[in-house]
Amino acid sequence: MEELSIRDKILKGAEVLFTKYGVRSISMDDIARHLSVSKKTLYQHFSDKEDIVTLACKAHLDRETIEFDNIHFRSRNAIEELAALSLKLKHNMEELNPSLLFDLKKYHPKAWAVWVNHKNRIIRQSVIRNIKQGIEEGYYRPEINADIISTMRLELVQLAFDEELFPREKFKLPEVQMEIFDHFVHGIATEKGRKLYLKHKEKVNKHQTTTIL
Repeated sequence: MEELSIRDKILKGAEVLFTKYGVRSISMDDIARHLSVSKKTLYQHFSDKEDIVTLACKAHLDRETIEFDNIHFRSRNAIEELAALSLKLKHNMEELNPSLLFDLKKYHPKAWAVWVNHKNRIIRQSVIRNIKQGIEEGYYRPEINADIISTMRLELVQLAFDEELFPREKFKLPEVQMEIFDHFVHGIATEKGRKLYLKHKEKVNKHQTTTIL
C-alpha cells in the first residue's frame, strides 16, 4: 500500500510539472527535486521518463473522463452539457502549457498513442452522443452528420495547439479554444439551441464577474 502511494505521488507531481512547463523541459532530476525524493526512488517505481510521461498522461485522461461523465449526468440537456464543458475546457486550458501536445507527439510516442486512442475512442463517442441527443431535443440542426462533425471538432481542438497557426506571442490558448468552441456550437445549433447556449454563457459570465468583484 505504501508503495502505491509513493507511485501515485510521483505521477501527480510529474503531471503538475508537465502541465505547467511542458514535457520536454522537465527532467527526472526536476521531478525528484519537486517531490523531494531521490532519483533512485523514481527508478524504483518507473523504468524511465517515458514511463512516467505515459502513465501520468493516462491517469490524467482517466480522471478527465470521470469529470466529463459527471458533467453529462448532471446536465438536463445537450446545450447545458456543452455550456458546462466549455467552462471546464477554459479552466483546463488556462493551466496548460501550450507546448504539451507538441512535446508528446514529437518526443514521447507511447504517451501520444494514449492521447490519440483516448481522443478517437472516448472523446469522439462523447461528442457523437451529445450531437445525437441535441438533435433529438431540437437544439441542433437535424441534417448534420454526427460522425463528420465530431471528427472536425476533435481536430480543431488539437489545431489550436499549433504554434505556427496561433503563435503564443499573439494568441492565448484559452482564447483560441473558446473562439473555436463558440464557432462549433453556433455551427450545429438551431435558433432555439443558440438562444439557450447564449443564456447559459451569460449566466456563467455574470457568475465569474461577481466572483472577481
